[in-house]
Amino acid sequence: MRFPDLLRTTVMLCAAAATVLGVVTVAGARANGDPLLVPITAGWWVAAAVIGSAIGRRTTTSRQIAVLLASARTQTTLPEIHPSRVVLNRLWPIIVCTVGAGAVAFAYPQVPAIAAGFAIIAALAWRRQSAAVTAIEERDGARFYVDHTSPLRQIRLVRTPGFRSNLTEMTQAQRSTPAAGRHA
Repeated sequence: MRFPDLLRTTVMLCAAAATVLGVVTVAGARANGDPLLVPITAGWWVAAAVIGSAIGRRTTTSRQIAVLLASARTQTTLPEIHPSRVVLNRLWPIIVCTVGAGAVAFAYPQVPAIAAGFAIIAALAWRRQSAAVTAIEERDGARFYVDHTSPLRQIRLVRTPGFRSNLTEMTQAQRSTPAAGRHA
């Protein structure tokens, strides 16, 4: 699985987790007859959205992803691609936390409410990382794939050759030449 695809999947899974946890929070609060829980957690969700948006506002890769890209092992052949295995192998903590927080929703609706806020932060903080990695891939003419590792070990990447994009050079050349048909 390509690394930018995993990053997009992470964002979508976090957004889905936040949605599911928000729904079970509202259902749990209603079942418990707690009228203050939903307005208070809505405030937490708004604060989480502001925090996540502030963290994710940059268009460059985060320091951790930059280090991960720099430490990628170079390989001339494509690695075996198993998207479902990579997603389960890398994103299982999100799935486990979502199921765990959702399981206690009717007894303790505060737990999924708090977890939904953290899922909102994660989704918004990571939302631009895949585009930043794709830009690096296009600039360098490489592709980054997730290497097969244990679910409990740090993620590793494999760098393979790709096609270099000359879009930036073409755009700069078009800007430097005068437009045809323009009269002074």
